[in-house]
Amino acid sequence: MLQIKPFPYASDNIGYLIYGRKKAMAVDGGAVSGILAHLENTGLVLAFVANTHSHPDHTVGNADLLEKTDARFLGFEVLTAEGAIEIEGNAVEIMHTPGHTPDSVCFYFNDILISGDTLFNGKVGRCFTGDHAGFLRSIRQILRLPEETKVYAGHDYVMEYLDFSKQLEPDNPYIEAYRRKYDPDNLFYTLGEEIRVNPYLRINDEKIAAILKDKGLPSETEFERWQSLLSLM
Repeated sequence: MLQIKPFPYASDNIGYLIYGRKKAMAVDGGAVSGILAHLENTGLVLAFVANTHSHPDHTVGNADLLEKTDARFLGFEVLTAEGAIEIEGNAVEIMHTPGHTPDSVCFYFNDILISGDTLFNGKVGRCFTGDHAGFLRSIRQILRLPEETKVYAGHDYVMEYLDFSKQLEPDNPYIEAYRRKYDPDNLFYTLGEEIRVNPYLRINDEKIAAILKDKGLPSETEFERWQSLLSLM
């Protein structure tokens, strides 16, 4: 069974190794020295290097990892054409989730989701494409996953985003429990926990609609509520 190991780097980025008994794939491998040291210590062989999207803070480690290992680079076109990457007979599903960027993807396996900047812990990414409808379709795709799915995001913005959620929805009883669970060394929350705290995942909740209406923002349709929430970022 495949496993995951996070590698924080820079001020708030998080990259990951997906690995089996012998082989591994780096996703957003900016923590080059840490990843190489882990490979040496465990005897894992880096087979693939990939990214959740092409922003430079996520691709910064690619060249060094490819130079110092025999790994193969899997770009966006390959990832989306294949639909899944096999590691030791185990499939890592590739979900194309445009919105933050046109080439945003998520990696899904064993009830684990590496969500990049599409879905953060506590919020969603900024829609730099301007395609709000496409971004909503991407979030709907994620919401079809089981609620026990563990969400591993591309950045640690948890405390900032919890403050946003608390300001928007001060009587939400789940926010403080979510805050207490925060572990920067192994940062993930289940999709169910995200849904209870993250207003962007509850755009059809009557309470969220009422909050937006009270703010004088459009709230009649799902898409209006989605756009209204994005306008608050």
